[in-house]
Amino acid sequence: MQKANGIEAASSIFDDDGRPKRTGTLLTASAHIITAVIGSGVLSLAWCIAQLGWVAGPVALVIFSLITWYTSLLLADCYRSPHPVTGTRNYTYMNVVKANLGGLKFKLCGVAQYGNLVGVTIGYTLTTSISMAAIKRSNCFHKHGHGVGCHTSNNPFMIIFGIIQIVLSQIPNFRELSVLSIIAAVMSFAYSSIGIGLSVAKVAGGNGHIEETLTGTPVGKGMSSMDKMWNVFSALGDIAFAYAFSNVLIEIQASPSRFDTLKSSPPENRVMKRATFVGISVTTVFYTACGIVGYAAFGNKAPGNFLTGFGFFEPFWLVDFANICIVVHLVGAYQVYCQPIFGFVESFCSKKWPQSKFITRGYPINVPCYGTTKLSLFRLTWRTAYVIFTTALAMLLPFFNDFVGLLGALSFWPLTVFFPIEMYIAQAKIPRFSFTWIWLQILSWVCLIITLLAAAGSIRGLIKSLQTIQIFNSVS
Repeated sequence: MQKANGIEAASSIFDDDGRPKRTGTLLTASAHIITAVIGSGVLSLAWCIAQLGWVAGPVALVIFSLITWYTSLLLADCYRSPHPVTGTRNYTYMNVVKANLGGLKFKLCGVAQYGNLVGVTIGYTLTTSISMAAIKRSNCFHKHGHGVGCHTSNNPFMIIFGIIQIVLSQIPNFRELSVLSIIAAVMSFAYSSIGIGLSVAKVAGGNGHIEETLTGTPVGKGMSSMDKMWNVFSALGDIAFAYAFSNVLIEIQASPSRFDTLKSSPPENRVMKRATFVGISVTTVFYTACGIVGYAAFGNKAPGNFLTGFGFFEPFWLVDFANICIVVHLVGAYQVYCQPIFGFVESFCSKKWPQSKFITRGYPINVPCYGTTKLSLFRLTWRTAYVIFTTALAMLLPFFNDFVGLLGALSFWPLTVFFPIEMYIAQAKIPRFSFTWIWLQILSWVCLIITLLAAAGSIRGLIKSLQTIQIFNSVS
């Protein structure tokens, strides 16, 4: 009897995989999804609507949300394998790919996923520096008037951001600080809501004639038909980036070290499907509001980043506060995205060179307000080098919209569409050339074409921008 009671007590503490009992619900999973999706991608949506117009813009937002929702349903079923309810748990996106598709696609997934993570950290460095510069410019406009250029270099702010990240990168288990997710959620909702509020105020104020069209920025003076086409493709990449969250969907289901993840009853895949619907529905409403209200406020001249493009000058303190929220959000978000990279490289090196004291040895040090921790020379060297690398690339490619569009394009098809579809086909054993198989392949190929067009538009924009500025001389 005593042994049975011990087993029962253990089962109430641990899950079927021996890990701490998961307690997440539909509510917590929905909140995590909303937090993961709503981010800096919202800043470019007014510009996206300006490129696509009143009809195609909102339609594109809805279509991307539907594709993301549908493929997320497929991905949720692949969390356990070989059966979606009773199978073995997989704790990361790459583990899911390895369990369902095998070696080669597992390696390709690693390239896509970690390449995307590197790109995001570069993008966050760029976005943060632009917001820092916007705070300085906002104060300058308030003091000297709106007709003054108040231009300032972004590079010092990128360096400041890099120094902050070098320090934060040395904190062990930074990704386990759950308060980070809460702060990120509050900040992202704060600056997005301020942007919507300022746009509504601008529309209500009726300041001047705002040119808006059904098809977006018209071809004509200053806009050739080729420029229009490439801008449309780049806008699709920006929208894809705004909806990207497949990287963390499995972790929301599985990893109690980062999320209050879903308890096993009712089955995780069923709860996750409902949470995905709630999360993406809320996000789509929010995104549509940002894009439509932003376009109504700025028209075809909508800036690439509607909080740093200075369609809003007053109240200057509110514009400053919104940009401070962006900075705080992205300081933490950078760590969320770079910690998996740090963990992967350090784990690989420890296994590859287990005898190296430089890699494996830690020196205990006392950190004020934190306690005793171990300083690793390898961690110090490698993580510092990574932050310097991403900072240098951000200084080399200081183009918000085109870079965000490229990130969205490169991650959308492989991580959001291709792997979820292929894993679902493999797990459900869907026969080749059946109706379901054909429909899924058509969806995958259509999304691949969209990805290639979006990537081409963003790359063309990057090349064009590089022709007009001096390298490492980024100015807001």
